[in-house]
Amino acid sequence: MPEPQPLLVLRDVTKHFPLYQPALLGFARRQVGVVAAVEGVSLTVHRGETVGLVGESGCGKSTTARLILRVFQPTRGEILFKADDTMLRVDALEGKALRALRRRIQLIFQDPHSSLSPRLSVREIIGEPLTLHDYGTPAEISERVKQLMAMVGLNVQHLRRYPHSFSGGQRQRIGIARALALHPDLVVCDEPVSALDVSVQSQVLNLLKDLQAELGLTYLFISHNLAVVDYVADRIAVMYAGRIVEMAPKRQLFAHPRHPYTETLLAAVLSPDPRLRSGRAAASPSRGRTSSPGPRRRSVVRSTPGGAPRSSRRSA
Repeated sequence: MPEPQPLLVLRDVTKHFPLYQPALLGFARRQVGVVAAVEGVSLTVHRGETVGLVGESGCGKSTTARLILRVFQPTRGEILFKADDTMLRVDALEGKALRALRRRIQLIFQDPHSSLSPRLSVREIIGEPLTLHDYGTPAEISERVKQLMAMVGLNVQHLRRYPHSFSGGQRQRIGIARALALHPDLVVCDEPVSALDVSVQSQVLNLLKDLQAELGLTYLFISHNLAVVDYVADRIAVMYAGRIVEMAPKRQLFAHPRHPYTETLLAAVLSPDPRLRSGRAAASPSRGRTSSPGPRRRSVVRSTPGGAPRSSRRSA
């Protein structure tokens, strides 16, 4: 079996945001400290796999995604991305080189409502990145937009409609089509189903898995829902207070968690069977890890997300 090829590598990536004292009585504001949003994160994502990044709200997951996309510049550390046969320093790119990289790394947003402009039609929303990156002639762009609509299970005849005409699941499919427009190598999925109904979540997740198999995509999948990550990820990285505290294949992580925070997250997962739920709660303290940090408890279900059928190309 060939050794997996790294597509994205983070080495000791850190992001500090300055903390300022408000300006008073005409005096200029001054920096009084920093907020460590991400601290010493090291992570490798191999081509063709899905890496899940999990943790409670505010732990630095989305900030890590924005560092990879170069929305933020890291305070220190290296971000490497393999383009063709060359490893590029993402944190050092500027100008045309950075613009060229944006074709290869795309983002699926969390909120399918605010991420789509209400003033643009679906044709304009999906075609916008194609126009900005000089994809081709207007006829070629139009044909690509139609292809993307069919790819995500939407009716091509609805290209002239506006976002308010679609359901939440359909809007997220439009966002997925926009992210895939430029044939990216890496797609960062920032909580892509957290704003959707459970049955619609299942359809969108199945669509993402089908597209990965069809197009050879690589996903960095960010979520706080362990059931979702268990369903889609190959490996899982657990983040706490800006640091990755554990990373392992998903089966190993769920069966044998090594860090106290991972154990706490798993203990908070609700089982559909009350007997298993009470058994897990009784078994959890026996590990003797009394010093584990206490995350915000979340209501999640350890099972395949949703009960919808497998037909992922049907819009909802």
